[in-house]
Amino acid sequence: VQLQASGGGLVQAGGFLRLSCAASGRTPSNYAMGWFRQAPGQEREFVAAISWSADSTNYADSVKGRFTISRDNFKNTVYLQMNSLKPEDTAVYYCAAVYRSRWDTWDTRPKDYDYWGQGTKVTVFQ
Repeated sequence: VQLQASGGGLVQAGGFLRLSCAASGRTPSNYAMGWFRQAPGQEREFVAAISWSADSTNYADSVKGRFTISRDNFKNTVYLQMNSLKPEDTAVYYCAAVYRSRWDTWDTRPKDYDYWGQGTKVTVFQ
């Protein structure tokens, strides 16, 4: 499956952005999807994930209550709505996918995912 992330940009603290991840190739709806981010000089970290059927989601503690992951399997697209953005949310955001049978709600490591998009940059300024 191929992934294309978009929607990043420059936003003031307290603002919002919505990231999109368009999937193509092998039946994207069969894949659980996740969002990760990587700030300069730091390791890639888990942000949020959603099951193939959208009946299960998981969030990093740092984004709970501010970010919402969702998916539209008719459009083969996963979204990350990011509200109340903070400067510490600044990073390159990556979407990732793994076949549904290999995914568990608590999979939060990058190595738990097999396919990756190219990343979209989010910069939050004060």
